[in-house]
Amino acid sequence: MWKLITQRLRTPRTTLSVEELLADKGLNEGTPDQTLVQSWNRLRRTAFGGSVHIRHVDTGSCNACEWELTALLNPVYDIQRLGIDFVASPRHADVLVVTGGLTRNLAEALQLTYEATAHPKAVLAIGACACGTGLIGRTYAQQGDVALSVPVLASVSGCPPQPADIIRGLIEVATKLEEARVKHGHGTPAI
Repeated sequence: MWKLITQRLRTPRTTLSVEELLADKGLNEGTPDQTLVQSWNRLRRTAFGGSVHIRHVDTGSCNACEWELTALLNPVYDIQRLGIDFVASPRHADVLVVTGGLTRNLAEALQLTYEATAHPKAVLAIGACACGTGLIGRTYAQQGDVALSVPVLASVSGCPPQPADIIRGLIEVATKLEEARVKHGHGTPAI
């Protein structure tokens, strides 16, 4: 452990550039004309008006997905430099990120949080439990899939999904919102 710490302290930087990070995680593949960073910057400017604000809603998870969401803020991923930030109020959010299987006690809270989110809004279900394929499934206390309560625009499966997969999910949400905005004009209803 001490060897790893001293090696990190001798390294002049701990944060990778955005291009290095996405290339290292395999996220820069498949974009022949422009890099994924350029695509993301264009999408966030058009679909979200410049920045993306996320409101996290835990509907009964084991907290493994929350650890991966927290990893998005560490110096390796540092999603704030991409214009993505977490907010405390659903009224300030663009995207609701939902983790955990939907318990009966939290179904109403999720619905109220969704209704409080401004338009255009999107729901991203993260983890196997939120996608309805989790270990517990449907029981007397748990409804399972988040899509039973609110419309889910995109989902990221995994138990837990890696931070790079969560970034892919956010790009998918931004892409779908931009396609809906172009199709329906500026007054895009909630999807």
